Amino acid sequence: MRPAKLDELIGQEHLTGPNGVIRRAIQMGNIPSMIFWGPPGVGKTTLANIIANEIKKPFYTLSAINAGVKDVREIIDKAKHSTRSILFIDEIHRFNKSQQDALLGAVEKGTITLIGATTENPSFEVNTALLSRCQVYTLRALTEDKLLELVRQALTRDEDLKTRNIEIREHQALLNISGGDGRKLLNLVELITEAVPGDLVVTDELVMELAQKHIAIYDKNGEQHYDIISAFIKSIRGSDPNAALYYLARMVEGGEDVKFIARRLVILASEDVGNANPTALILATNTFQAVNIIGYPEARIILAQCVVYLASSSKSNASYMGIGKALQMVAQTGDLPVPLSIRNAPTKLMKDMDYGKNYQYAHDYENNFINMEFLPDKIKGTKFYEPGNNAREDELRKYLRNLWKDKYRY
Repeated sequence: MRPAKLDELIGQEHLTGPNGVIRRAIQMGNIPSMIFWGPPGVGKTTLANIIANEIKKPFYTLSAINAGVKDVREIIDKAKHSTRSILFIDEIHRFNKSQQDALLGAVEKGTITLIGATTENPSFEVNTALLSRCQVYTLRALTEDKLLELVRQALTRDEDLKTRNIEIREHQALLNISGGDGRKLLNLVELITEAVPGDLVVTDELVMELAQKHIAIYDKNGEQHYDIISAFIKSIRGSDPNAALYYLARMVEGGEDVKFIARRLVILASEDVGNANPTALILATNTFQAVNIIGYPEARIILAQCVVYLASSSKSNASYMGIGKALQMVAQTGDLPVPLSIRNAPTKLMKDMDYGKNYQYAHDYENNFINMEFLPDKIKGTKFYEPGNNAREDELRKYLRNLWKDKYRY
């Protein structure tokens, strides 16, 4: 089912459409080293294969899960005997510094064109030197329409399936279970069509029944990887340390990258615990640093301590919701002018233009507070932060209410 041509690829039109940067690069025959960043099952590997097929260049592929420096150097040596070979590295964020450094010289000299695929933010996971030599392209999650188009394509192109009478009467369970992952969706279609021979009517009930019978072990390289991390995060958010420890054990036993787990704990400490317990972020950050020093097997103990603490802590997503509201306001109102009184005034000209005029230094006043306007005039009085219902943020609410009275209505 993997497309061989750009026109067969479903989704990612912003990159592969008529004016897409990758389509233009293919047409010009000038492919830069690049990194594809996006969620699982959106076509990162497929797109790399298409590029190699379209420009007719030697194509090598490695998985960062099981490849080492030796494997990288062997491919570089082979590439020296051909013109601009393409090396595709899946899960490139799992390469350590020495493995990534082994690529640098070959990328710089043009011995290889590197295409890396990652589900993690490359700014954090790819060495700066290597990242600076690559274009980063974000692949977007597939929409419902694109996912259904993927299913229709499978049913009409597969040599066996196109001979059968298969009706997709209901599709919500297919979409829910696959979670937007195209590869997972096609695996699910394969599971259903193999389980029910002959004519087939696909319903939500049938999909759920067959999917629940299909027991898959945790595999850090496979489709259940994201199901387990989702269950892990939701168990902590739901204040269930027992379930959280269980899913942690599943990941540890499966050999999950210790940094991947610890990074999720840092995010959760801010997103879901927040100012209900500010110490949570400190502990999670220290956990991230500690497990990088310690590594497995002892890192499991440090992770477990942090997991239990976060799961047992008071919860608040007030800061997370607050920045969401603020970003929405920025998207709606654009770059509103900053009030003159709080603008920076490093030059005489700016001072003459009243930059910084009438600014009142809070520490000069009682309780280190002065009631002045800081938001742009168009949105003054807008409240983005609403303290959560917990002891710590109840104190913040009382403090802010005392300061601002009726302005923000805390």
